[in-house]
Amino acid sequence: MAETGSPRPIALIILAAGQGTRMNSDLPKPLHKLGGMPLIAHSLFAGAALDPARVVVVTGHGAEALEAAVDDLMPGAVCVRQAEQLGTGHAVLQAAEALEGFEGDVLVLYADSPFFRPETLEAMRVARARHDIVMLGFEPEDPLRYGRLVMEGERLLRIVEFKDATEAERAIGLCNSGVLCGDAATVMALLADVGCENAAGEYYLTDLPAIADGRGLRATVVICDEAETLGIDTRSQLARAETLFQARRRAEMIETGVAMQAPETVFFALDTWVGRDAEIEPNVVFGPGVTVESGARIRAFSHLEGCHVSAGAVIGPYARLRPGAEIGNDARIGNFVEVKEAQIGDGAKVNHLSYIGDAEIGEATNVGAGTVTCNYDGVMKHRTVIGRHAFIGSDTMLVAPVTIGDRAMTGSGSVITENVPDGALAIGRAKQVNKPGLAVKLMDRLRAIKSAKSGKKG
Repeated sequence: MAETGSPRPIALIILAAGQGTRMNSDLPKPLHKLGGMPLIAHSLFAGAALDPARVVVVTGHGAEALEAAVDDLMPGAVCVRQAEQLGTGHAVLQAAEALEGFEGDVLVLYADSPFFRPETLEAMRVARARHDIVMLGFEPEDPLRYGRLVMEGERLLRIVEFKDATEAERAIGLCNSGVLCGDAATVMALLADVGCENAAGEYYLTDLPAIADGRGLRATVVICDEAETLGIDTRSQLARAETLFQARRRAEMIETGVAMQAPETVFFALDTWVGRDAEIEPNVVFGPGVTVESGARIRAFSHLEGCHVSAGAVIGPYARLRPGAEIGNDARIGNFVEVKEAQIGDGAKVNHLSYIGDAEIGEATNVGAGTVTCNYDGVMKHRTVIGRHAFIGSDTMLVAPVTIGDRAMTGSGSVITENVPDGALAIGRAKQVNKPGLAVKLMDRLRAIKSAKSGKKG
């Protein structure tokens, strides 16, 4: 048993090898999205709050795609494969080699159970200081066919599956979530004694408490809210989980001081961060990787992902911020403006109908309606740099790579292909030529042609 005091090092083992056939999908179940991010991200991020020394993900079905996603989400994690799905106990054993030499505890989580709170996992870690094995239990309104936790005081004697339980055991209201915490070496040693004498012929992690009790070790239970234990096996369950996730995130945002006029129309990602006194108007969608600082305003029907919005900035309505967008303090990104891989300086304005990609715009610069940074030549991307206090006339095409200097201007309708020095005015458009009376003559001719064609048809 661990001594009380500073917590021991902990390693995460996340089980993600199942086929998820009930999802009716070619995509591995842990990669289906909840809150804009894969299901497995929820388990990874919840466990990361414990500052784990190691993270091991056990993969199986769709291993290559899943391992690539894990590498993106948590590059330090190690993936191991369970070639045959022979039960949860067998899956945990696959992590033994990756944990070789590790002296500390392990926490076993599941990639399809996204709602465990870091506070709950920390409570299990604390309980480990006084017990060898800690299981996470819950008391559902309807126990259904969950496994029952058989207790003697605070001591967990065994876990009984519903189909194997007596009537007295089925009357127990405390049920098993499957989450386990224990000393790494002890867990692996106990798993070596788990058998597969059951209808499925599988090795179950739930056998550990009984084996531990038989060896004179102490097992116990930490109890959590039933809502935390929600597992996802079907698309309908995933849809219900999304509803639950969004309701929780909206409530959290309001509690922390975010203003929302119609919160039920706003959708957050798992990692969305919004500061105090920010305002979010109706029908806003946040993809992954968004930070909105205090006092910013996100106007209606905007879509943000992979971006940073600084204090006092106003985004939208109908704006799109794509990955790499950095919006400065008090900047303005207006209606039907798209920004991608671009830094918008403090107080700069891009108010109407523009595309700003692979660009840098200096402070207090004004970009006119219809401006486009022409960043792509069909093969490579190129960068546009606009200085401070510049004025870009409406419908300017900035053909990158190009630099516009501080306090420079471009004439409306210009195509700018060369650098513009500080303070200069650039005009890049064809010379206008007026032909007196030609418009009337042309229209008369066209109408005559149309009339002649109509006569022939008649």
